[in-house]
Amino acid sequence: MANYSIASIPGDGIGPEVIHAGVEVLQTLAGRHNFGLRIQEFPWGSQYFREHGLMMPSDGLATLRPFDAIYFGAVGAPDLPDHVTLWGLRLAICQGFDQYANVRPTRILQGLQSPLRHCSSEDLDWIIIRENTEGEYSGQGGRVHRGMPEEVGTELAVFTRHGVERIMRYAFRIAELRPRKRLTVVTKSNAQRHGMVLWDEIAASVATEFPDVAWDKMLVDAMTARMVQQPSTIDTVVATNLHADILSDLAAALAGSLGIAPTGNIDPERRYPSMFEPIHGSAFDITGKGIANPIGGFWTAALLLDHLGEDAAAKHLMSAIEAVTASSVRTPDLGGSATTVEVTRAVRDAIR
Repeated sequence: MANYSIASIPGDGIGPEVIHAGVEVLQTLAGRHNFGLRIQEFPWGSQYFREHGLMMPSDGLATLRPFDAIYFGAVGAPDLPDHVTLWGLRLAICQGFDQYANVRPTRILQGLQSPLRHCSSEDLDWIIIRENTEGEYSGQGGRVHRGMPEEVGTELAVFTRHGVERIMRYAFRIAELRPRKRLTVVTKSNAQRHGMVLWDEIAASVATEFPDVAWDKMLVDAMTARMVQQPSTIDTVVATNLHADILSDLAAALAGSLGIAPTGNIDPERRYPSMFEPIHGSAFDITGKGIANPIGGFWTAALLLDHLGEDAAAKHLMSAIEAVTASSVRTPDLGGSATTVEVTRAVRDAIR
């Protein structure tokens, strides 16, 4: 029997509600599919920062490194600056473990409706690949003359040949495995004439290695319109750290709700543990109300299981999720009145 060690970091806001529900579902699946789970929870996040002045201990990465995967909830609090909380925990893990491929599948689950008129699950079934460790979120830049009229703040987008080549190859490989074998490369090289032109040139070069993949290139602003007006023309998408961050939130909303969307922060070479998280954020407006949608956390758990090689369990979980979304057991963001606990119970029952 295979055994896996999972580091759980519920984090902030609705993160603990959703991750604890996901852990229940993972344990139910482990019993059904004959694998073992050792899940260790770490109380890192905004409350840890208030007590210690850090979002996680200074040896946090060393603590996480032996685990097979990380199951992450959310980060952020109304009383703390977002750049402090994000860079202190989530981005510290993504960059520290070189999780350079952020993978965000999006599709309309059974029973759900897109806000787009006449958009079906066949029309909207995408995978967005986000470069996850450099680009606009490289962390390079600074501020000088603070508080003075001449104060300057700079944010440097970093595009390396190494970083762009590896995310392009990863995206083309994903597209090659998909039935439609189609990839859209998102850019803004008309205005950003250095890093994004390099991005375009490398995309064209890497494309020659994948003759079976049809690919096109689209400016990010035009891509938002295409997602709304022509969703069926899209399959796999690759974009920079910032562009994919924005586009994938739009994609989740078009599929029904931010509450259903998953993410995998992947180290494809498996040198370090990869991290899996729902994209909904800490959502402090509904924290503690018991109505957070756990579906994004469950779909994230399916990505985690797939990464571990437990394909049958991942498919079983997705079938259970869609059995529930096809029923009337839905949280308010999906037009229902069910609680987090009720949706969790329904998914566990569907698994059994």
